[in-house]
Amino acid sequence: MAKRTIVTLPGDGIGKTVLPEAVRVLEAVGFEAEYVHADIGWEFWIAEGNALPQRTIDLLAEHKVGLFGAITSKPKDQAEEELAPELCDKGFVYSSPIVGLRQHFNLDVSIRPCCSFKGNPLNFIRRDGDSFIEPPVDAVIFRQNTEGLYGGVEWTNPPEQVRSALETHPKMAAFKDVPSEDLAISTRIFTRPACQRIVRAAFDHAKKFGYKSVTVCEKPNVIRETSGMMRAEAKKIAADFPGIDLWETNIDAQMMWMTKNPENYDVLVSGNMFGDIVSDGFAGLVGGLGFACSANIGRELAVFEPTHGSAPKYEKLDPPIVNPIAMILSACMMLDHLGETDQAERIRTAVGSVVAEGKVRTYDMMRLTGGPGVFEKGAATSTQMTDAILTRLA
Repeated sequence: MAKRTIVTLPGDGIGKTVLPEAVRVLEAVGFEAEYVHADIGWEFWIAEGNALPQRTIDLLAEHKVGLFGAITSKPKDQAEEELAPELCDKGFVYSSPIVGLRQHFNLDVSIRPCCSFKGNPLNFIRRDGDSFIEPPVDAVIFRQNTEGLYGGVEWTNPPEQVRSALETHPKMAAFKDVPSEDLAISTRIFTRPACQRIVRAAFDHAKKFGYKSVTVCEKPNVIRETSGMMRAEAKKIAADFPGIDLWETNIDAQMMWMTKNPENYDVLVSGNMFGDIVSDGFAGLVGGLGFACSANIGRELAVFEPTHGSAPKYEKLDPPIVNPIAMILSACMMLDHLGETDQAERIRTAVGSVVAEGKVRTYDMMRLTGGPGVFEKGAATSTQMTDAILTRLA
């Protein structure tokens, strides 16, 4: 069989550190592929006025699978300040390149598994009398990835036609005396087909892997139209999956319940912003963002990434200190997507073995403040963590 081609997008900061570690693991497990580098991130915004160059879009369109590290995003004013002087005042506007990728290729299904590894000192525990219980957490969050508050339909100082249209809604009366230059407006747009697709993907996953419930995590008692649409579609689709319970929680209550009884939840499904929130919350219960992997799935193309940021303050530390496990687990999701489930499981088993043994731990696993001094306290380097995983590959 011909080698597959994987587009690698290291991006910014620690993305450049962790992605090569994941590739080392992929090669060690026997995954045969050609890796093609693609440009993305802050340096291309500064130099070209575009953090997602067309050449990168073309590579992904050709090869269909991407492995992504991390990007730096900054507020509008900082982005403008850092743009190359010769590009200033030429109409360039910064937007997140990973959000741009999701929208350009309609990578509308985001999957974020949060599964605890035995022996991880960062796992959730709770008190039971004089003892402690460490319940296993195995939650999978399905996040609608292209709409909602991340859709990008927003204004500061909205044009007159936008304001006039909004003022046909009676609730806008509360803002009638606010000058337009003092208004910032973001929209939250849900479409019925996108709601249907993400909810059905969640139920399909639950059925395939034996989960007993799917929880719609939204806020339909207040955000009645958008959250209400997803809730309504979930109730219809649930009828096609009689062996799986449909649960409903509001996002605020969910953040409380997940820190009380996280083991109660199986598959959760949300819109873009709430999915982002709840997946980070569950990630905190299984070790933090150093263990948080994800997939962005479209109908023809998929990109896999850890959910942590670029942490630029750690980029130039030598040796590197960051935990590569989230990136490695994202590579496992890529293997699953490509049908290489045996290789993916071998890697996950190796990761679990290293975590359970506890001899090799990165600074985050030791609850240390990041910096070069962590090695004096016994923290492993990024490379040492990968090396330990490689020794456990069966």
